[in-house]
Amino acid sequence: MADNSGKILKSIQPGKITFPIIIGLGVTGYFLYQEFDPTVVDYFSFTLQSLFWFFVSFAMMAIRDLGYIIRIRLLTSNQLTWRKAFNIVMLWEFTSAITPSAIGGTSVAIFFINKEGVRLGRSTAVVMVTSFLDELYFILTFPLILLFIGRTDIFAFGDASLEGLPWYQNQFFMFAFVGYLLKLAYTIVISYGLFFNPRGLKWLLLWIFKLPIIKRWRPQANESGSDLIATSEEFKKWSLLNWIKAFSATALSWTARYWVVNTLILAFFGVQLLGWGEHILIFGKQLVMWIMMLVSPTPGGSGFAEWVFREFLANMVPVGTGMAMAFMWRMVSYYPYLVIGAFIVPKWIRKHFIST
Repeated sequence: MADNSGKILKSIQPGKITFPIIIGLGVTGYFLYQEFDPTVVDYFSFTLQSLFWFFVSFAMMAIRDLGYIIRIRLLTSNQLTWRKAFNIVMLWEFTSAITPSAIGGTSVAIFFINKEGVRLGRSTAVVMVTSFLDELYFILTFPLILLFIGRTDIFAFGDASLEGLPWYQNQFFMFAFVGYLLKLAYTIVISYGLFFNPRGLKWLLLWIFKLPIIKRWRPQANESGSDLIATSEEFKKWSLLNWIKAFSATALSWTARYWVVNTLILAFFGVQLLGWGEHILIFGKQLVMWIMMLVSPTPGGSGFAEWVFREFLANMVPVGTGMAMAFMWRMVSYYPYLVIGAFIVPKWIRKHFIST
């Protein structure tokens, strides 16, 4: 891990925020120009109620981060202080924001946790458990939402109607279904390796580190594997209450994240626009959007996320306001992590690599 520090530090340079910002603003600007209509402004309401719900939107993201902080402290047996847990979550989100969605910040999260004083093997196990809990939330929530809402509404794209369309001809349903199966398979593998056969997971880790390009780190991989086995034994002895707490923190984080869009709609169009059924539909659509964003090749899904939002939620907001709402959504849920990360990363690097 120490030998690989240089590459990891290079990958989280604050200067990397420029690329995703340019892509995101470029795509947003293009579509705003394409659908520009001065009368659209009349749809937006700016009142004290708007200010309240806009504040709630940011509060939802704060709750999301708080859930992650609580979870990572639980998984490390409170070895991390609140400040260290906050730094790790912000670094994690910053890395996710400047790397392609398919890669995300998970690959370097182990590095962040380890540098804050947690053993390498335990850091690996903690990241694996967080991934397991994230996927478990999706696996449990998606079928419930689908059952409650129905396929016809949740997979409608743009203004297209899916009424009467066979499920096998609905490309978005098939896309989500395949993504769901992949998430399910991944969760099963993680569960098996972490809770039933950690030695098998160590064997796989050592087999991977036979590759010439990473062979020199095989001794560290062996040590990490041994720590992973020990940590796995600890997690297997966790009480049901601890697992409930960890999953509750996970559910809190993801649910708060998905409600950001709902609160923004309330902020700009008022409470009269949508009923509870429409709010649940928006929540369900975001689950599908999340699968789509996982395959985005751009950093943090920049550009792609705005386009998907505009098309997928087009029939949930007044005509012509889709891209403006997409921009506001990213302003609340994405760009703040770029700014916060740009401040935290230099201080974190100085603390762990320069002052020591």
